[in-house]
Amino acid sequence: MRTPESPLRQAGLREHHLGLVVRQVAAAGRPPSRAEIAATTGLTRATVSALVDELIGGRLLTEVDPVPRVGAGRPATGLALAAHGPAGLGLEINVDYLAACVVDLVGAVRHRAVHRADQRPETPEAVLTRLATLAGTVLAAPEVAELPIAGAALAVPGLVTSEGVVRLAPNLGWQDVAVPAALASAGTPLADLPLTVDNEANLAALGELHARSGELATFVYVSGEIGIGAGIVVDGQLFRGARGWSGELGHLAVRPDGPTCRCGARGCLEQYAGQEAILRAAGLADQGLTAAEALRQLAGRAADGQPQVRRALAAAAGALGVVLAGVVNLLDVQTVLLGGIYAPLAPWLSPVVEAEIGRRVLTAGWSPVAVQPSVLGPEAAATGAAGAVVRAVRDHPAPWLALP
Repeated sequence: MRTPESPLRQAGLREHHLGLVVRQVAAAGRPPSRAEIAATTGLTRATVSALVDELIGGRLLTEVDPVPRVGAGRPATGLALAAHGPAGLGLEINVDYLAACVVDLVGAVRHRAVHRADQRPETPEAVLTRLATLAGTVLAAPEVAELPIAGAALAVPGLVTSEGVVRLAPNLGWQDVAVPAALASAGTPLADLPLTVDNEANLAALGELHARSGELATFVYVSGEIGIGAGIVVDGQLFRGARGWSGELGHLAVRPDGPTCRCGARGCLEQYAGQEAILRAAGLADQGLTAAEALRQLAGRAADGQPQVRRALAAAAGALGVVLAGVVNLLDVQTVLLGGIYAPLAPWLSPVVEAEIGRRVLTAGWSPVAVQPSVLGPEAAATGAAGAVVRAVRDHPAPWLALP
């Protein structure tokens, strides 16, 4: 039996204390001093001082201007997360674009790049190769080149296993794609980085959670693109379901006898409120426009009050509201965040969605549901992916400090 003083226990306590100190600094409204961290955590000043010195040496914390002091005595030096410390690489594969970005330890986006093209005609291998090239471009950017990259996280619009296998991504036409193995075998710039793969709505929801700095703890994030997904956050934690595949909002039925979806079912929400369905109803499909151009025109014409566009948005919002009302009745959430293409279209979508929820949710009469645009907008998934890497370092800094 190991005694309380065993090396294993001491190592575990050190790891816990290192993470505790970093989280205290990250959560503070202003740079705290060593003494303030000791008072808040209950650790001794000597312990905090030793931990802080180690974290500064590992480029996780940095000293800043002294904290203003009331009364006599010399001002104490403040502590902050190190902007030059380990950063996270966020990647996203979507149906009509690829994205990559780097977020530093403080949470700032250092560089972002997007490659806009339809990925459906391409093989998974070709898409992953192009994504790796885009990642290499971002990592070579002057704003990023001097940062140590702690790892990468990839957002994919589909069902992803804990091992990073994309079990099914209907809108991409992918099935059983082992993404980490494919990237490693290709010898890409990502081959030497720890990589996690997750659903894009999940990572976007986590990005929103942390971007709002604790303002919301329970909400449903709706990712509106060609496909529609949802990230469900309950009490500050992502709800994944039994197999990690929760949130397939786009494949809930609006009309059981509706048009056939790419998933093989009929009447799915994506057929009424997905990007392509909206553009088609608004008369903006098949005009030779890129997706970005079409969406800009959609928002512009909606602002000008064009009847066909307004009708298209109202119909999409009505279908979205019907499905979200069921979600609210089931989960009892009070906030819905509209992300992806829905964020810039929120002025026309939100009122209709709220009205539909108000008609259909049992408790809406005395506990209304707020429908708000995402603060990260279309960048939520890639930013949330990079942020997930950074938060892992903040929460568990000991492995990073152990690196040579």
